[in-house]
Amino acid sequence: MAFSRRKARVDVCGFCGELRWDGRRPDVGAVATMTATMSDRGPHGEGVLAQGPVAMGHRRLQVIDLTACGDQPMVDAELGVSIVFNGCVYNYRQLRERLQRDRGYHFFSTSDTEVVCKAYHAYGDRFVDHLQGMFAFAIHDRVRRRTLLGRDRFGIKPLYLSDRPGGLRFASTLPALLAGGGVDTSIDDVALHHYLTFHSVVPAPRTILNGVRKLPPATLLAIEEDGSRSTQEYWRPEFTRDPDLAGRTEREWQDAVLDRLRRAVEWRLVADVDVGVLLSGGLDSSLVVGLLAEAGQRGLKTFSIGFDAVGGEQGDEFAYSDVVARHFGTEHHVLRIGTERMLPALGDAIAAMSEPMVSHDAVAFHLLSQEVSRHVRVVQSGQGADEVFAGYHWYPPMQALTEELGTDERARLVDAAVDRYAEAFFDRAHGQMASVVAPAHRIDHDASRDFVRSHFRQPGAETATDMALRLDSQVMLVDDPVKRVDNMTMAFGLEARVPFLDHEVLDVAARIPPELKLAQGGKGVLKEAARRVIPAEVIDRPKGYFPVPALKHLEGPYLELVRDALGAPEARARGLFQDDYVQMLSAAPNAELTPLRGNKLWQLGLLELWLQTHDVRPDG
Repeated sequence: MAFSRRKARVDVCGFCGELRWDGRRPDVGAVATMTATMSDRGPHGEGVLAQGPVAMGHRRLQVIDLTACGDQPMVDAELGVSIVFNGCVYNYRQLRERLQRDRGYHFFSTSDTEVVCKAYHAYGDRFVDHLQGMFAFAIHDRVRRRTLLGRDRFGIKPLYLSDRPGGLRFASTLPALLAGGGVDTSIDDVALHHYLTFHSVVPAPRTILNGVRKLPPATLLAIEEDGSRSTQEYWRPEFTRDPDLAGRTEREWQDAVLDRLRRAVEWRLVADVDVGVLLSGGLDSSLVVGLLAEAGQRGLKTFSIGFDAVGGEQGDEFAYSDVVARHFGTEHHVLRIGTERMLPALGDAIAAMSEPMVSHDAVAFHLLSQEVSRHVRVVQSGQGADEVFAGYHWYPPMQALTEELGTDERARLVDAAVDRYAEAFFDRAHGQMASVVAPAHRIDHDASRDFVRSHFRQPGAETATDMALRLDSQVMLVDDPVKRVDNMTMAFGLEARVPFLDHEVLDVAARIPPELKLAQGGKGVLKEAARRVIPAEVIDRPKGYFPVPALKHLEGPYLELVRDALGAPEARARGLFQDDYVQMLSAAPNAELTPLRGNKLWQLGLLELWLQTHDVRPDG
């Protein structure tokens, strides 16, 4: 079965647009082209609007208000406000009622999009403080002659930007911007450094391309009539100990966690369609199932995926997901993927990536999403619990560092914490980059280490563990797992909701003393809370993940695929990597793994596969 290098089908609701401040009209044809690329992301409707200096396009996935009244772009002529929106505001009914009762607003639809529109009019830019949910939006205010772009607190919903003379284009996906044309597609060498060093995480606002940037999470970008801009970060959690909570017992922390998670799971049931769960069999997704069952959900649909074992590595965790499905009586669907089925699916998975995603489980989420979309339009996922409740192996060494050095000499603690974090998480040291990257793409400083150091130095993180948790929950999580789940589910018009990434959950978790989170090998406070809800055998099992052995242990057609990509004329013309390094990895494809057990050859190959799939030209 051959790999199919698909033309990019951009991955649920999706929107785009062009704003101009130079007196020229926006290019409606380009906006229509960008909109069309997002048909997978929004299969239930399409709209394009041109209004003065702005043109907007939207593809719709119907989840709330299944009528045409919820179509977008949405124009509120009475208020002089137009909007395109992606995501879901879970408290839209409560907010709508408040706007009607307290402000006298009238509504023409039952959609959350209209609530967002009127909340902006009522409360101004800080209307986002009233939103419980995941979202990205572009609002054009004809009265105030300005445009406001925004993204949710965790960056669950994406928003990409491309500057051009006298204007700005924006879209839910990077490939949509490419389809509109006129984008500088040369490689951003700092982003390349991050990709090869910072475990393929490219922090906002950068992307791998010089001509595209992304709005950071929890950020608003206001653009005035003359093109002047201002940004504001509207939320940042405090990873410090609150003196008012100093007397809280471990049991009380567990109570607080369960209380917030119950609310988070129930918020994410808001839809006019059925909601299922991606069930890996681990603690996190199992707890989501348990809390939904506890809330009275019956006939819940759950979904699991597994792969063939390769190189002695097990490829499924069905034994645990079956336990949970039986315990709660779910309608369970198991997807078994043979190695021969995965290779053809890789092309579609790479086409669905808005940015290069080296994580092996991207194809797992892609195949699982394809199956799930046949049954439901909305699923909940356990994504994010490790970054919120300290489930990774590098957190205990960070805590040991704090205990060794204390917190009084912050500069000393920060420097030591950066070293320890990099040792555990970075794929390569900066000193190795000269042998990896071609001279034309090298940079003269350790951009990834500098980024981590700058983040750790910011106030609001008390211990080294807190520094790492803040970085991981606000940066790594956003530009690796969260982006992966959004892109892969959206490729099939499936909306994924993540209750662990509820800002009220993190506001509690960030305040919990690190030693409680690190107990029992990590996520101790969550594990103890979960014992009241789910079977203990799922809690006390070894830590797992979505295993995809064939992309870790490269052999056969997968190895040929990577070698072909790195030897293709486009790759040679682009010249990102040193030939000697590529040849060395190709000769021993499974000898070089990163500290997090990723395959270094796959990392290089995936980047080239993504660039070639999305027709990114070597000449920029």
